[in-house]
Amino acid sequence: MCPLIYKPQKEPLAALLKLQTVMKLLLTFLALNIFFLFTYSAPPTCYSRVVSLSKEITESFQALQRIVPAGPCMDSLPTLYLDIHNSCVMTRLRTFISAPHCGRLPRVTALKKKVRSLYNIINSVCKRDLVFFTDDCEALDHISTVTPTPTVST
Repeated sequence: MCPLIYKPQKEPLAALLKLQTVMKLLLTFLALNIFFLFTYSAPPTCYSRVVSLSKEITESFQALQRIVPAGPCMDSLPTLYLDIHNSCVMTRLRTFISAPHCGRLPRVTALKKKVRSLYNIINSVCKRDLVFFTDDCEALDHISTVTPTPTVST
């Protein structure tokens, strides 16, 4: 044979093993990505969205109390220690949204948007999904770490 037409590779087995190793790594990487995609891609339920947003609002309100000085704005805002199992939470959200004297504070405006979003989710999207276990409006004046559990009476 003519050396210009056919050149045999010196180590075809080594190149093939290297290619197989790379393919195995790529397949493993792809399998792990697909696994994580499926485990973390479940959409939030209405209840879980309300719970997470209420916690976020409570934390934002606590940060706002530390940052913004006392004045007519902060004095007009109701406390936002939200417990979505308390039926008074809707009244508290409405009162917070309609609080005057806070148009100039961007942090308060951003918090009001979150509160309005939570109110709309509870009032329209999750209307029949949420169950209120209590109607103690005074309980919303201080932070609670205990979430009420439903009781079944027989």
